[in-house]
Formats: sequence, C-alpha cells, structure tokens
Amino acid sequence: MNNNAIIECVPNFSEGCDMNIIKQITDEVEKIDGVKLLDVDAGKATNRTVVTFVGHPDTVIEAAFFAIKKAGEIIDMSKHKGEHPRMGATDVCPLIPVSGISMEETAEYAKKLGKRVGEELNIPIYLYEYAQKNAARNNLSVIRNGEYEGFFDKIKLPEWKPDFGVAVMNEKAGATVIGARDFLIAYNINLNTKSVRLANSVAFDVREAGRVKRDGNPITGKIVKDDNGEDVRIPGTLKACKAIGWYIEEYGIAQISMNLTNYKITSVHKAFEEVCKSADKRGLRVTGSELVGLIPLDAMLEAGKYFLQKQKRSLGVSEEELIQIAIKSLGLDELSPFDPNKKIIEYKLRDMANEKLIRMNLIDFANETASESVAPGGGSISAYMGSLGVALGTMVANISAGKRGWEEQVSFFSEWAEKGQKLKDDLLKLVDEDTRAFDEIMKAFGLPKNTDEEKKLRSEAIQEATKYACEVPLRTMSAASNALVMLEPMIEKGNQNSVTDAGVGVLCVRAAVQGAYMNVLVNAKGLKDVSFAQHVIEEAKTILAKTNLKADELVKKVEKVIE
Repeated sequence: MNNNAIIECVPNFSEGCDMNIIKQITDEVEKIDGVKLLDVDAGKATNRTVVTFVGHPDTVIEAAFFAIKKAGEIIDMSKHKGEHPRMGATDVCPLIPVSGISMEETAEYAKKLGKRVGEELNIPIYLYEYAQKNAARNNLSVIRNGEYEGFFDKIKLPEWKPDFGVAVMNEKAGATVIGARDFLIAYNINLNTKSVRLANSVAFDVREAGRVKRDGNPITGKIVKDDNGEDVRIPGTLKACKAIGWYIEEYGIAQISMNLTNYKITSVHKAFEEVCKSADKRGLRVTGSELVGLIPLDAMLEAGKYFLQKQKRSLGVSEEELIQIAIKSLGLDELSPFDPNKKIIEYKLRDMANEKLIRMNLIDFANETASESVAPGGGSISAYMGSLGVALGTMVANISAGKRGWEEQVSFFSEWAEKGQKLKDDLLKLVDEDTRAFDEIMKAFGLPKNTDEEKKLRSEAIQEATKYACEVPLRTMSAASNALVMLEPMIEKGNQNSVTDAGVGVLCVRAAVQGAYMNVLVNAKGLKDVSFAQHVIEEAKTILAKTNLKADELVKKVEKVIE
C-alpha cells in the first residue's frame, strides 16, 4: 500500500426519515480531516440512508468508527420499521479499495475497524466478503437472515458467535456487518404495479440465486430436494446479481431492488433489459429505475454506448451525451432528477479547479486569454486548437456514420469517432495542465532564498517545474499529431460534403503542433540538464517535421476535392 492509498466506505444506516439524525451521523464523518463525504442517499420507505465517503484508509476507518458510534447512540432499533432487511443501527459498513491499495489490505482495515467497534462500543460485529475467511458466513444476506428481531436468538447459536464483541444482541444498536468488497451498484427498477408478489416473481427470474424448484405448480408445488436433502434451485439469468421485490409507498409502485456485486459481469443496462423481458412476459412494464448511492463513470458510459448501438448510431459522441442517453434510456430521472455530478463517483472526486479553463464558455475563455494575465498563454491555446481540430474530424465521422445508404459503414466511422473523442478529451485536459505547469514555475521562483540550503532547494524546484513545462507541450504535440491519423480517412472516405471541415481540422492540428513546439523550445532554454533539454527538443523537432509533411499532404487532398 502506498501513502496515497484511497478507499471508499459505504455504511448503511437504519434511518431514512429524520434528516436531523442523519445529519448528526454525517457530521461525525466530516469532522475527520482527510475524509471527503461524497453522497448521502436517504430513503423514506426503506427508512435507510446510504452514506459514501472516501480518503486514506486510516482516516476512513476513523470516520466510520465515529459514525457507527453516533448511529448506535441516536437510532433505537427496537422501534425501527422499514422495507429493507436490517439488523443494526449501522446495518452494514463495507470498505472498497479505490486506488493504491489491494483488496487484501482493505480487508485488514475492515478487521481493524470491526475489532475496535466490537470492543469499544459493545456492538456485535460480523465480518463479510473478503474480510471473512469462513465461506459459510461471508454472504451478507445469509448473515442478516432473521434480521434484528431474530438475532436475539440467532446470536446465541455457536455457529453465529460474532467475530468481534460479545455474543449478546445490543437491543438499541443491534448488530453490524463490516467487510471489504468490490464496488457494488445498488440499483432499483420501477414497475407499473403495486404487487410485491409480481415484483418478486421478476426478481426470482433474474437474480443469480433464482428460485427453488417445485413439482407441478411453480408457486404451491412441493419443493424438489437433491440427494443431500438440499433445495434444488432454478438459477436466474443474471450473474453477480442479488434481487428482491418490494413495494415503495413513497412512490406508490413496486420495485426490483438489486445489488449488482460485479458490474463488469452484470451491468446496469443488462440488468435493466433482463427485467424488461421478464416484466413483459408477466404483463408488466418497466417505467424507469433509480440508483442508490454512486455509480462508476465507465458503467454509465457503457450503458450509453449499449443503447446507441441498439439505435444503430455512432458510439463516438461526447462523454456528456453518452451519460444523458444512459439516463434517459434507463429512466434514471423518473422518480427524481439525476445529477451526474452528484451520482458518478469520478465526478464527485474530481477537482474542478483543475478544469477551470475548459469549463469556461467561449466568451469567458477568450476574455481570460486576452486579459493582462500571462496564463492561459500559447501552450493552452495550442492544446485547445488541437482539440478543435480533432473535434472537426470526429464530427465528420459521426455525420458519415449517420449518412443514409452508408449503414454498412456505421461500425467503421463509429470506431474512428470514438478514437476522436478520446483524443479530443486528452487535448482538453492539456489546456488546463499547460497553465498549471506555468503556475508551478512561478511557485518555484517564489520560494525563499535566504540561506544556501533554501537557494539549493529553490533551484531544484525551478528545474523540476521547467522540465514539467517542457513535457506538457510535448504531450500536446504528440496528441495533436496523432489526430492526423483519424483525419486522413475522414478526408478520403468520409462524407465529401464535409471534407472542408476535416481540412480545417488539419490546419488546427498543424497550428497546435507548431505552437506547442515553440513552448518546448522556450522552456528547454532554462534547463541546466543539457541531456534532458536535447532529448525533448529532438523529439519535438521529429513530431513537427512529421506533422508538417502529413498536413501538407492532407490539405492537398482536400483542395483536390473542392477544386
């Protein structure tokens, strides 16, 4: 594990109605330095709140401990009612590795947290998933079976002795399950019925565990047993999926409540489609869906691509459009507004200060550039010109993919459009990064220089910042030059009505490369590391020569078409 390790914690608290109680719990999280509260998702019908926060493992389990402590003090489980299965004030508290840490290391943190909660708070603790070695009790639903009311007897059984804490049910706080797991997507799909029976029938059709097999009547028939006396089960259609049906009084509808335990195996769009099929066979209709907590960006992008593909459209659209298509296709905004900035984990984690320029509108960006500030300067503008050049090529690819009579070429142009979107996004990131590189140089020059040691550290910082200021425009040159590879087939095979658009794209790319080249040269002049300076200059010269040669060739091809 490195010092920059990040884990996510997603505790579920048995309170979804009283926002004052919820606020007291989340205040405990926010008072811990280094922890970022990402999401608080309260459900009235389930009387349950899912909280999401991230940070270094040490700070995260500190925040989790105090949140569990507070929940145990202010939530009385003896009076709790709700649709969702539950066994404690803090019902479940999973830790999820995000970056710089393995699952095994995350599991050790779960054990550390469980031990502290059990010993200091007298709350019975059960470990699950990767933190639990006993396969007979590592499944959350198996552990929670019997729920709060049943645990007063269950906890006395030798096989259900808690992993930490005494084997006596805490009447007020209940018991808590703590573990380490992969990213889980809590996903509910809405039905046009109030019938829990019908909703459960759909849930049994799709969930991995399926339903028990019966002789004759699938509802009242005798349960079929195997040679060992165990129930024979008919598996559902979706792997890595847990599901039940329930009625949500708040919305007046029944839902399929799902936990997608591995969205790489069963995606949200696959789950949605399978529920649609099952519902249709039972005379039901899916009206939309909702996410509880957060979702990874790639899950949303893949959903957007899936529905675009069904429409036989190009997949090479912007990230924002893919997300919007996913929202509308899955009906994620049926019950309440869906804000990607609040529901997508990567968007919650990103630092908007690092995207200051590209988040500006055109007028503000132009005005900022024209102001007396030296940044943004030529490096940022070069990256932006490159992104516009790629955008024009991507536009031609998408127009060509949608051209009537070219249906057999949709895949060809769609693939180029996807590559163009990736290049465009890379260049847009370099718009702000070039300005940050300049800021790093200014910061280094501002360091104190009173003593010999301070002078030495200041000089080293200036040199490191200057190297960075050479590398950024060099990356701009490389990314922009690569755009010619996708512009060429657009000029040669794309919709010829848009060939001049691709031609302008070539000119933008050439200007971007030339402009970034100037930045490499001027920054390299300030380097004491002669070897490094020579290396970046030679690489820049090579990219420039290759770009100019190819750009000239492509411009001639465009001129030949329009003459």
